[in-house]
Amino acid sequence: MKNKIEDLRNHLFDTIEKLKDGDMELETAKAVTNAAQTIVNSVKVEVDFIKVLGGAGEGTGFIPLDARKPNGEPLGEDE
Repeated sequence: MKNKIEDLRNHLFDTIEKLKDGDMELETAKAVTNAAQTIVNSVKVEVDFIKVLGGAGEGTGFIPLDARKPNGEPLGEDE
């Protein structure tokens, strides 16, 4: 997958910078954040689905699978 969560963060921080510098209109920034929220919501559904499968899913690759806690458990797991 080409776009990862780090890319989304970078785009959002770039949007903040441009907005602060006056290089982006507020309506454009709102459109970017709305699109980002849609992406985040879809990833939440994906994570919930993987949890239902007992962690047996690979997902889309948006969140790297190597993102794990020091004890080897996937990030986001309740303790």
